[in-house]
Amino acid sequence: MALALEADRISFSYPGSGPVADGFSLALEEGQIGCLLGPSGCGKTTVLRCIAGLESIDAGEIRLHGVAVSRPGFTQAPESRRVGVVFQDYALFPHLTVAGNVGFGLRGATKGSRAQRVEELLEAVGMSGSGRRYPHELSGGQKQRVALARALAPRPQLLLLDEPFSNLDVDLRERLSLEVRSILKAQGMTALLVTHDQHEAFAMADRVGVMRRGQVEQWDSAYNLYHRPATRFVADFVGEGVLVDTVIEGKSVSQLLRPDDVLHDDESPTKAEVLKKAFRGAEFLYTLRLEDGKQVLSLVPSHHNHAIGERIGVKLDVDHVVAFPRD
Repeated sequence: MALALEADRISFSYPGSGPVADGFSLALEEGQIGCLLGPSGCGKTTVLRCIAGLESIDAGEIRLHGVAVSRPGFTQAPESRRVGVVFQDYALFPHLTVAGNVGFGLRGATKGSRAQRVEELLEAVGMSGSGRRYPHELSGGQKQRVALARALAPRPQLLLLDEPFSNLDVDLRERLSLEVRSILKAQGMTALLVTHDQHEAFAMADRVGVMRRGQVEQWDSAYNLYHRPATRFVADFVGEGVLVDTVIEGKSVSQLLRPDDVLHDDESPTKAEVLKKAFRGAEFLYTLRLEDGKQVLSLVPSHHNHAIGERIGVKLDVDHVVAFPRD
């Protein structure tokens, strides 16, 4: 599969500050949806701005379909890159109708082809028949759909989405992220999403890059990030779990234990004290203290409703060991 986007060891600093991107690299294949996932301040939005051409990089190179669009001393203009952007705040034009917003980037098209493309995209995003409405008449989810349709209208080579669901409530955010993935896949679109929410990342992306201090620590599938984290930071940031100091084959290590690695078993001789409990509908997430003082997490079916301070039987069921050298 051909590469749609390559960021090759790019670096960027704002004047008077340290590097925001520092040797950042990734490669995204045509038709793939990628995601940059990380805490606030890790540089993910700045990287997105560099890819869009809104910032000039200090080192490295950015290529779209093999063509260099950014390198030190050269930055191709954003409007020449065929890159669409969906912003966090939607950035719809309040004085234009939905149809006017979606068709804004199609000014060179004939009236008929423009109207056809607008209607085609409104149908694709589930907004058919809404062309005459104005942004103030729309819900947050509807505004996001219109913003997506507007970005897709000129048929960009690459779509960038900057925290696109952060203004929505949790239920709508999860549902819309799955719907947007379906829309992008149906359009054959290559896209790169930025978020701090791993549920969004896992719902939407084929490949996820966990960022820290301007670099990608691991660029991988959601499954591998969760089950095979490459670094302590990825292990700690993705999913839930604890790093427990132990000894494996004579080496002192920190072993990752996920909540699904620690099973409730009334018959087990190993007992743990319930320190905290969080009800999650079908399950409780228990924080447990083992007999040696170590704390672990355990997901337990919610019909096992144990009290704080109660001691329950537990056993480990670790499919594969993930461990790191002890700090």
